[in-house]
Amino acid sequence: MATSVKKGGPSGASRSDRGTSGSGAHLALSVRDDESPWTAAELDELRGELVAEIDRLRREVEEAEHDLLDRGRSFGDGAGDDQADAGAATWEREHELSVTNNARDLIDQNAHALDRVEAGTYGDCESCGTPIGKMRLQAFPRATLCMTCKQKQERR
Repeated sequence: MATSVKKGGPSGASRSDRGTSGSGAHLALSVRDDESPWTAAELDELRGELVAEIDRLRREVEEAEHDLLDRGRSFGDGAGDDQADAGAATWEREHELSVTNNARDLIDQNAHALDRVEAGTYGDCESCGTPIGKMRLQAFPRATLCMTCKQKQERR
């Protein structure tokens, strides 16, 4: 069962009651009955982790794009390249593209998690609206689905 806890108060807060307050105060993000509410310090730490991850991923994307550009420039330089060299170069290029696209997707997921924190909807399943679970979010901060909905999605 889920509850929504007002800042330092009893259950039953609405989404409009959600927000940040002084450090250590409980915030009105949905949690399961068996979990403690999110504190301002926990959310500040979460925000910091998400921002740091976005920054790291952006640097990774920039580096990969630079490497791809360098590979593209040097690809035609080797007049004596054989088929194996060309194949290896193509594989490396495809691998870099895959890594770069994955990093871009993770940037989007982290930014979405930050938006949800700011909107007060962080921790609510985007499919059914029930709380995702604080422990799940601490392990995987980008989660947007509760375990039940995630399992249904994976079965499809």
